[in-house]
Amino acid sequence: MIYRVIGEGAMILHMAFLIYLVIGGYIAWRWPVLFWPHLACALYSLGITVIGWACPLTHVENWGREQAGQAGLPPAGFIDHYLTGVIYPAEHLVTVRLLVALSIAVSWLGLLYLHLRRKRKDPENQT
Repeated sequence: MIYRVIGEGAMILHMAFLIYLVIGGYIAWRWPVLFWPHLACALYSLGITVIGWACPLTHVENWGREQAGQAGLPPAGFIDHYLTGVIYPAEHLVTVRLLVALSIAVSWLGLLYLHLRRKRKDPENQT
């Protein structure tokens, strides 16, 4: 039972990581300190996508599921198993990746704009 919980928990953390990847920059508009964890998340995701780094959550999910007597993820990994072909067609993977990158870029540009606007309105910075 505990191994199944570990596998399911890793799957939930995986999904939370991907959701944070897409919307974390917008959350930083309200709480700017969250930009730094989002930057780390985006850089790690870029490494997974471009370089092919392994995701530790995939290993944890596989281990938990296999210990529970279930099948682990296929070699293609979490995204190919749970999202590609389920949420969006497989032939649109590149489009989805570009849209995620665009979302991150827009969120960071918006954060920069808000930062500059706040700095301009701050009376302490006007000397």
